[in-house]
Amino acid sequence: MEFVVNGKQLHVAADPDRPLLFVLRNQLGLTGAKYGCGEGQCGACTVLIDGVRQPSCITPARTVAGKHVTTIEGLADGDRLHPVQESFIECDAMQCGYCTAGMIMSSVALLHKNPAPSEPQIKEALEHNICRCGTYNRIVSAVQIASRRMMSGVKERRHA
Repeated sequence: MEFVVNGKQLHVAADPDRPLLFVLRNQLGLTGAKYGCGEGQCGACTVLIDGVRQPSCITPARTVAGKHVTTIEGLADGDRLHPVQESFIECDAMQCGYCTAGMIMSSVALLHKNPAPSEPQIKEALEHNICRCGTYNRIVSAVQIASRRMMSGVKERRHA
């Protein structure tokens, strides 16, 4: 099957019913998306498929044929992090880091759809991403900062 991963056209020989998460991790070496619940409920495996947030653990590989898949590894532009990645670091919006890639991918999908979300809209967009460490307030702050940065094009520093 052929699809685009992080901007690169790939031909991958995989069982079409195999979850996309395992194709990404085991065949392509893209380990940012994590296996969490295996039921699409925790968000640790979130990737973007044609720009839409999708849990890769329940997405059969066949469904991405001809589509564009973006993983956490594909967000940065060379050495320059995506604004959402930068804001997560600056806000210390992670502890153990297990949920971080999924949180960031869901946040990127939200900001592409709604560049200036309210706090309730951010919380709603992230309701399918679980952070066992409880850094939700810092995550919301990070998304708000990234939103302002992306809209203004100006790098804003968080002052703790």
